[in-house]
This record gives sequence, structure tokens and C-alpha cells, in this order.
Amino acid sequence: DGSPAIVGVVGALQLDVLKERLNFEYTLPVDFEMSRFSVCRWIAADDKAEMHRFIEAHRGDIARDLDNDPVFLAQHAFSLNYEAERWKAIRFAAVKDYQVRDKAA
Repeated sequence: DGSPAIVGVVGALQLDVLKERLNFEYTLPVDFEMSRFSVCRWIAADDKAEMHRFIEAHRGDIARDLDNDPVFLAQHAFSLNYEAERWKAIRFAAVKDYQVRDKAA
């Protein structure tokens, strides 16, 4: 869709390693910018309409992973917890559950 890729890492050293490997192995020079987001969670809901409402209400805070599943991006843990309290029907997962996806397929 033309959106820039988002790379999440635990520490800055991981970005340095990724940058060097992309340049050395693929001759692909890259630069990284800090994002305003520091927390991400995969989101799901049993009610598709509620999920759609959440995504529409947070359009600038939603990314898609390689499987096109929605990921909520939060500035910090406080904002994540705040939204989780407001949207009880939305499940926020720190780890993607592939077993759930495989059962639905």
C-alpha cells in the first residue's frame, strides 16, 4: 500500500545489526527513524462490528502484519491500558496465536 515498513526491536543494537546485514547481504542501504509508538499488540474480537469500530476509531494507530492481521500501536503502556479499559470487547495480545488462525482457515 506504499506505507513504510515498521521494524520493532528490543534494543538499538538490533537496528545496527539489521542495517549492516541489509547493506552487506543485499546491497540495500537503509535508515531508521524513531516512531512515536513503543508498544504493539495484535487485536481480535468475537464481534466483527466492534472490531471494525475500534479500527476506524484508531486508524492512525493500526498497522497490518505480514498476514494482514491488525496490530494496534500505542505510544506507551498507559495508552494501551487506557484503550483496553475502554474497549472491553477487543482482545490485545502481545504474542500472535497462530493456532487460532490455523483453526479458522
